[in-house]
Amino acid sequence: MSITSTPEALVPAEQEAEKKAEKKAGKKRRWFRRGPKPARDHYNKREAIAGYLFITPWIIGFLVFTAGAMIYSLYISFSNYNLATNSARPVGLDNYAELFDDPRVMVSLANTLFYVVMAVPLEIIFALVLAMLLNRVGRGAGIFRTLYYLPKMTPAVATAAVFFLLLNGNSGVINEFLRLFGIDGPQWLVDPAWVKPSIVIMTLWTVAGTMVIFLAALKNVPTELYEVASLDGAGSVRKFFSITLPMISGAMFFNVIVLSIAAFQIFDQAYLLFWRDQSNSSPEASLFYAIYLFQQAFRQFNFGFAAAMAWLLFVIIMVITVIQVKFGNRFVYYEGDR
Repeated sequence: MSITSTPEALVPAEQEAEKKAEKKAGKKRRWFRRGPKPARDHYNKREAIAGYLFITPWIIGFLVFTAGAMIYSLYISFSNYNLATNSARPVGLDNYAELFDDPRVMVSLANTLFYVVMAVPLEIIFALVLAMLLNRVGRGAGIFRTLYYLPKMTPAVATAAVFFLLLNGNSGVINEFLRLFGIDGPQWLVDPAWVKPSIVIMTLWTVAGTMVIFLAALKNVPTELYEVASLDGAGSVRKFFSITLPMISGAMFFNVIVLSIAAFQIFDQAYLLFWRDQSNSSPEASLFYAIYLFQQAFRQFNFGFAAAMAWLLFVIIMVITVIQVKFGNRFVYYEGDR
């Protein structure tokens, strides 16, 4: 009995054979004929190389003057470094143990913490008030902004000289003004209780950088929000706490972190007002951490101990910054939040 194949039965077999042949031919074409890479890939590669070339000077500078210096200071902190012979004798953790045995380290750290707690909130408030005032100014706004920013451009030495004249307890401008009302002003630069407030006053003179950041944030607040709030009967105070403050919370968060880091490293104001000569009458009240670090490194030439102090300060700032970031993000409004 013979079985004959119908045309209908041969169609699927022929189609399957054609597919296999096309697939095999496609593999051969891909194997033997590799087309040129798209021009965009070459362009992206050239663009990346050009970018790396542009940032190469910065990378070299960072590795040599920042990363290299940090690594070397970490090495020095575990040694008794001698500048005269440029030699370092390993001492293990002795420098770090001495940090907690030296009472002046604790005094300087306490003074620095007190200054941070006092100065940072006042700088934020003062800068925000100035930014809101300048944000309302119409004609001549550029002139006022320039005038308020000038103290930031003034050298620290000149600023210290001005405030030394202003805060002088005997003939200072501030105390002379208070005497007009029958008030005896304090000895700003002598009385230990007024040493840190006097430095805070000098610091408030240079909040222009913080003010500019707040001003930029205020400019980005949509005016429609204030218009809708006005229609609902909201007053100025309600608008500030319900609209302005949440909308600029990102800028405030940034300023708090930056100002906190800078406050922990306070040096210029205190050194120029109290430590420029040997006539400091409040050595304990004006002894800040960075000043004591400077004294250990460049007056006592105790570089190993000073390096250990620097790394302790680095750890303190890092821990506080991490805490600020962790808890601060809960109260910050971002553009993409809904």
